[in-house]
Amino acid sequence: MPASPLPPWPVVAPAHGLVLLREVRPDDAAMARELSTDPYVPTIGTLPPHAGWDEAQAWVERQRARHAEGAGFSFTVVDARSATAVGHCGLWLRDLADGRGTAGYAVVPSARRRGYATDALVALTRFGWTMPGLRRITLLVEPWNVASVRTAERAGYVRDGLLRDHPLTGGARRDVVVLVAEREDRQRGD
Repeated sequence: MPASPLPPWPVVAPAHGLVLLREVRPDDAAMARELSTDPYVPTIGTLPPHAGWDEAQAWVERQRARHAEGAGFSFTVVDARSATAVGHCGLWLRDLADGRGTAGYAVVPSARRRGYATDALVALTRFGWTMPGLRRITLLVEPWNVASVRTAERAGYVRDGLLRDHPLTGGARRDVVVLVAEREDRQRGD
């Protein structure tokens, strides 16, 4: 496999508020299995619905390979106090040469409504700004997913439009709200 064109893995785990973001580990399969019970999460990624142990482990291994493949940074979201895995987030950088990245996040059903998603997105975005070439991070959220839109807005993202009939993982096409964060020096016009 060729060397990753991405910046190196962070020496210090990105963190904010209640969470820290760490490398995905084999023991994160239990967290992945719980994520797979959510009716929505499997429709927007590669984690199958109601994943068994083998499927969850395969998903974990795919996440562990993302950096080496040059796709981006795949993190497990961890409660900073208990070190319990509570979700997953990623900063996808296939368009880094153009100054663009995309982000995504999910929190296991048993850990929702505690601020983990917002804190994870803030930590992920701040980590993104450590990369000099990254100027804009985009989130795509379906309009009905009001909780996710609010999470993004609390993390400093702003609405930038609506993409109609956008292709998602698995071949589905849906309307999505585009939310963006831009590097502060870009916002000032520098």
